[in-house]
Amino acid sequence: MAKSKVFDIVEKALSGILIDKEEIDLLFRVPLKTEEAMVIQYGSRKMSEHLSRGKAEIHGQVGINIGPCPKNCQFCSFASSNKVFPTNSVLSLEDIIARCQDFEDVGANAIYLMSTANFSFARYVEIAQEVRKNLKPETVLVANVGDFTYEQALALKQAGVNGVYHALRLGEGTVTGIDPSLRLNTFKAAKEAGLALGTCVEPVGPEHSVEELVEKTLIARESNPVFSGAMRRITLPGTPLSKYGMMSEAKMAHILAVVRLAMGPDILGNCTHEPNVYGAAAGANLIWAEVGSNPRDIAGETQKNRGFSVEKCREIFWEADWEVLSGPSQFFLSAI
Repeated sequence: MAKSKVFDIVEKALSGILIDKEEIDLLFRVPLKTEEAMVIQYGSRKMSEHLSRGKAEIHGQVGINIGPCPKNCQFCSFASSNKVFPTNSVLSLEDIIARCQDFEDVGANAIYLMSTANFSFARYVEIAQEVRKNLKPETVLVANVGDFTYEQALALKQAGVNGVYHALRLGEGTVTGIDPSLRLNTFKAAKEAGLALGTCVEPVGPEHSVEELVEKTLIARESNPVFSGAMRRITLPGTPLSKYGMMSEAKMAHILAVVRLAMGPDILGNCTHEPNVYGAAAGANLIWAEVGSNPRDIAGETQKNRGFSVEKCREIFWEADWEVLSGPSQFFLSAI
């Protein structure tokens, strides 16, 4: 592999020119412990800092319900087939509002309401409406729900939701019970209804090929989101995917750096999840704090286990020499 080729691709991306499929493929294949890999991560950090004016963001997510989901995504603790959570439970409306206000009080730049894919959409909209009434008008509210139609996207918009998180996951339709076309239709519905879209290349595991990473990166770019990035698959013990193990944070830093360079100059945000210093140092300018349910956790209250607080996320960004934005998410406001 010619070193100059990698350097040239990074320079091309930094100049504002979209890199092509073959160039993205080449960057993903660069061995981790090489000079070229460090140049990729340097380029990613430089691009992220330029696009977000040196400010990183911390978003807070409230998982509102828990229980077995028939979509059976093998990487998810909510999957009925994984038998982690055999019974259903939903946080009270008062508890959901209080947790959202807590995030607002400690300076989260956006607040997400997450539900399982089979949660009642009508009930979700009712909850979102009540949450919006109890937040500051400028607070960015984001929906993380299952697939929805254009009419349902409009209902989210009317409820006061500013944007959505949605992704066409690695292995969609194979290790999940969801048709990939439904995910793409939801992208389209959200955009047509005026909802800003955040997405990610996820959940990445050692079993995924470079070809899959390239494919999902291009799909993310073509969806014109306000942020993209990369998230690793967290191993749930005893589940079908546990035999593959898990990606290291260092390897994920390389992957998210390639995704950042591939997204181009119009996509401001670059996320990593779960939060870590490697990823932030390599160009991730968005991480999440979490409370309530979590599809990567076997604990019903993730803040007692895997979930990070806003304070902990601030520490991570400090360790990576990022300044955290004060105020509403500029990633979402740029598209609203």
